[in-house]
Amino acid sequence: MKIVMISPDHDTKAWEDALWNENQDLEIEVYPEDTDRENTDFILAWNPPKDVFNQYPNLKVVASMGAGIRHITKNKSLNAEVIVTKIEDDQLIEDLQYFVLTSVLNYCRNIPHYVVQQQEKNWNRIPYKQPKETRVGILGLGNIGLPVAQILAQNKFKVSGWSNSEKEIENIKTFAGQESLSPFLKDLDVVVCLLPLTDDTEEILNEDLFKQLPKGAYLINVGRGAHLVESDLLEALDNEHLSGAALDVFQDEPLPKDHPFWENEKITITPHTASVTKPTAVAHQITENYKRLKEGKELKHTISRKKGY
Repeated sequence: MKIVMISPDHDTKAWEDALWNENQDLEIEVYPEDTDRENTDFILAWNPPKDVFNQYPNLKVVASMGAGIRHITKNKSLNAEVIVTKIEDDQLIEDLQYFVLTSVLNYCRNIPHYVVQQQEKNWNRIPYKQPKETRVGILGLGNIGLPVAQILAQNKFKVSGWSNSEKEIENIKTFAGQESLSPFLKDLDVVVCLLPLTDDTEEILNEDLFKQLPKGAYLINVGRGAHLVESDLLEALDNEHLSGAALDVFQDEPLPKDHPFWENEKITITPHTASVTKPTAVAHQITENYKRLKEGKELKHTISRKKGY
């Protein structure tokens, strides 16, 4: 009974301990020190190296260590028959709800401006917006985007949401399909990206989308760094079409020290901390799916390789 962990950019000790506490009969090996790759059938991964899956001829399952799976599905060495699973955790969703709510409230109450003013010792009161007069749009109404939209609506924001398929949600105006994207964007004060990362959504936060927002709109990206064309955001901020942005995810993480985002006073940066997977909270999902694999049962939290989520 063996799970191989492939996560070259992270310390895996907490995951090893959590998995072992769930099943003390389980052998856990960490790439690249793992053995007997010909018989490895279950891998737990985050940002696996290019072509790594070619080394496992009998691989059946790759489990993501988080909610995102694009880092796995984009790997060209992954055979089409391999099942991919993701983490689903109510605490992660709740953490993200409050993070987005905080970010929107920061926008309404001009907190990013006051942080800059403090450095300048500048006492200048700025008019603020109340939730009931603030229009917030959620890009993506899936199992994460929907509860985020709902907590904003519960706090009296005017909330709308855009998704690939039609949805009806109480107190939330919904839009669906590419043809409805422009009508969705045209009246927003704040747009929040919570889309899954797929071929269709990669670089969706670009110049064209920004131009469809009202002048002065604010961007919050808590989806994936690859959703955003970074140069287009800088241009939209420079020409003052967008008033600012709160970014929690980036193309390169950690964000390089010479990246222009650091010096831009209109951008609030957080280090991919909107919601963080706790191994102790989700290890049972991994060991349960491993047991199901061995027993020939259907796995939980699988994703559609065709849809990309």
